Amino acid sequence: MVAAHLHNSRCGWIKALGARDGIVAPPRVDLRRVRPPQLLRALNRSSEGIIRLIELGGARGGTVPRAVWQNFPTDLEHFLSYFVAHEPHHRGQLVMLARQLGHRLTTQVIDGLWQWTRRASE
Repeated sequence: MVAAHLHNSRCGWIKALGARDGIVAPPRVDLRRVRPPQLLRALNRSSEGIIRLIELGGARGGTVPRAVWQNFPTDLEHFLSYFVAHEPHHRGQLVMLARQLGHRLTTQVIDGLWQWTRRASE
């Protein structure tokens, strides 16, 4: 449900900020029914939409379009800061929940969360 929330949140921002400029938000997923393979595909689609919003902001001189409701200024620095705060917060929740449920996360998984150069090339 937490990972589905990330996707759905991205979809809301893509729709609110990008619709007027032709950026189409992917469909939201059902928080309780989405299966892992579907969710991975959905997260990839919403990630692409966020990248398109960043590119749009760059093309507009560093400003994303204003949404009807928005809790941060429209400059790219604030837009990116929102996602830098929101997404890692929920990734931390996922790691904590996995540990609380008795899943032993490998060093590779934990270290992978911090391999920003590798993530950027992906």
